[in-house]
Amino acid sequence: MDSFGIGANDVSNSFGAAVGSGALNLKQAVFIASICEFLGAFLMGSSTADTIKGGLIDVALFKDQPELLMLAMVCSLVGSSTWVLFASSRGLPVSTTHAIVGAITGAGIAGFGLGAVKWGGVGTIVISWLISPLIAGAVTAIIFLFTRFIILKHKNSLDRGLTALPYYFAVTIAINVFYIIFKGSPGLSISKLPIGGIIGISFGIALLVFLWCNFFLKVYLRRKLEDEEPLKWYHAFYVRFVSTRTHPTDLEDVSATDKDGKLVTETGIESDGSVNSGLAALEDKPLTFLQKLKKKAFHGLNQDITTTTEEVDNLHDKATRYEPKTEQLFCTLQVLTACFASFAHGSNDVANAIGPLTTIYYVWKHGMVDISGSAPIPAWILAYGGIAIDIGLLTFGYRVMATLGNNICFVSPSRGFSLSLGTSLTVLTCSKLGLPVSTTHCITGATTSVGLVSGGGIKSVNWKVLGLIASSWIFTLPASGAVSGLLFALIINSPHKA
Repeated sequence: MDSFGIGANDVSNSFGAAVGSGALNLKQAVFIASICEFLGAFLMGSSTADTIKGGLIDVALFKDQPELLMLAMVCSLVGSSTWVLFASSRGLPVSTTHAIVGAITGAGIAGFGLGAVKWGGVGTIVISWLISPLIAGAVTAIIFLFTRFIILKHKNSLDRGLTALPYYFAVTIAINVFYIIFKGSPGLSISKLPIGGIIGISFGIALLVFLWCNFFLKVYLRRKLEDEEPLKWYHAFYVRFVSTRTHPTDLEDVSATDKDGKLVTETGIESDGSVNSGLAALEDKPLTFLQKLKKKAFHGLNQDITTTTEEVDNLHDKATRYEPKTEQLFCTLQVLTACFASFAHGSNDVANAIGPLTTIYYVWKHGMVDISGSAPIPAWILAYGGIAIDIGLLTFGYRVMATLGNNICFVSPSRGFSLSLGTSLTVLTCSKLGLPVSTTHCITGATTSVGLVSGGGIKSVNWKVLGLIASSWIFTLPASGAVSGLLFALIINSPHKA
């Protein structure tokens, strides 16, 4: 349930901007995010799990009664998941890192008092919460201002963008591949490579991407945007061998009529030509059990999260708009950086659920407490957490994604690219250092900074939504800590049968 809540709440951090800017629709975002979140959790989700697992409370206190540590971790998961799922149902983006830290701390205090908590570890995490939005915001602002200076504000922005695109792709790939290899997969030991080898691999992959972008993607985008050819997305991989395409001048009449003059739809249902009659015919047909189950399971994918209020529209009007075709250049880059941000999120936030579960599993298997905190995390636990994150995203993720999307500030593809890259750099760096930073804080700081430099200053940012988000952050730690601590205290102090 905790991993489910992480998927339902935090995954919007990575793809909310991509959906809000129109670079992806909700179904595409969920599909891509599911893959990236799982791979990030499974391949790179171990180092932060060590901090969550044993770095918050003194596990040596449970040495004589290891079963109490199991109970404390169970209560922590209950406390964390209760708050995160409640916030998700209300569309509030909260920090799942805050939730599990508060829950573990609450259980430790309930069992052994304030002395059970490693306040140094908690303090380090709290400092990272304060620093991460500032760093992510600064990095994002630099990326966007640089992009605006060399591309967006010029009259020939499309030509400049097409020239710069291969370099943007190469730099983005080089940075992210370097961080991924440098952080390393626990099962592959790739982080043990010398720094020179890591840099060489990163630049080698970036060079290949640069060449492909220069000789294929740039040509594809020029033909699609400048010449407005009706090319498909897969033409980008062999566009030099695709003949010139033109738009069809006449639309074929694909509808058919029966002998009474009624339209016959693709479903074989007759209609008098109106939309309502066709829908009514479909609605009258009863759904089977499997169809009802499918409708419930994929309910979250059929939501419209791009609808905005008049207040938000007025807020967006204060932001500077740039050439639409130039903005479209950044759609692919935004999707790419969103994938890396999602990958980084999976690597960092899966620890919030599997850290306590790993502790429970170790005590169950060995009958003792892992005082050293160096026990390896089984691959199946990483996969378990990753799958649960995907299920939460698939069924419940649209609520928080709708809150973030375009409600903080106007997000175009160029802005979305900047904030996604800034967020992924911050999260991957802190994750490598073992700091379980909040991706919610990082993406919020990045989005706010983009709004501030979008042309309207402080008037381009929805401070009401930011205030709502900040208030939910304040309540997260004490709320999850109270649920976990009270539950743990109630169980350990209950009468026992002699």
